[in-house]
Amino acid sequence: MSVIEQYARVHIVTDEDPLLESHGAVPVVLRYDPVRDPRNVRVDLPGTRPLGWVVDRDLLEHGLKAPVDSGGTRVWPCGRVQAVVEFHTGQGHSVVEFDTKTLSRFLRLTHVKTAQPVPH
Repeated sequence: MSVIEQYARVHIVTDEDPLLESHGAVPVVLRYDPVRDPRNVRVDLPGTRPLGWVVDRDLLEHGLKAPVDSGGTRVWPCGRVQAVVEFHTGQGHSVVEFDTKTLSRFLRLTHVKTAQPVPH
């Protein structure tokens, strides 16, 4: 099984890196590795910034339909076209706003890839 990556543009409000807030939409990479970390999705800023988050894949999926939270992560739909993921970490607090279609498409890919049989 291969790693699934998808680029997305998001809006970020964070006290971890205040420069992100003044840039409007910023690119992130959604990453799912079914072998190394089958329960989680990574959200990383590409480039040299060491900023990224990990969110439970099921939490992300359920949060597209209704508000959910687990530990320091909350996910909820925001209208019909956006979803919000809120992270509370030791480094600070971040709110990331996604296009719902982008997240749904990515999550569908993670299920298609994990449903395929592994060749022997």
